[in-house]
Amino acid sequence: MLVNEAGKVFVGQRLDSILEAWQMPQGGIDAGEDARSAAVREIGEETGIGADLIHIVAEAPDELFYDLPEEMIGKIWNGRWRGQRQRWFLARFLGRDEDVRIETAEPEFRSWKWADPDELPLMIVPFKRRLYEQVLEAFRPLI
Repeated sequence: MLVNEAGKVFVGQRLDSILEAWQMPQGGIDAGEDARSAAVREIGEETGIGADLIHIVAEAPDELFYDLPEEMIGKIWNGRWRGQRQRWFLARFLGRDEDVRIETAEPEFRSWKWADPDELPLMIVPFKRRLYEQVLEAFRPLI
């Protein structure tokens, strides 16, 4: 969860989806990489924001999970997974909007914006809604 100085959260619309759903940056942990470093790397890869403009504030106390809806199981991720287990971090954005450049080497988002934290669960695809509510519960006091 990347938050600007106004307490708004970075969200992007994925390139590979025609839905109007938005999501926060996320991604995997590479072999030999710790979760905190992966969080900073993934934010950078998806937003174009340099690591010097990202300050990790907190880590959610527990791993969070979501399952795919039945109609999606076996159809995405080459049928290898039924959902995801995630570690979440709260990060402060120390830059300006001009420092956000979603036209990265391997772009994931077609557009981006800063969103009110309370709107996040309504902006995400329905099967991730509870996960976003849990992320908010973990970080709300620090946003």
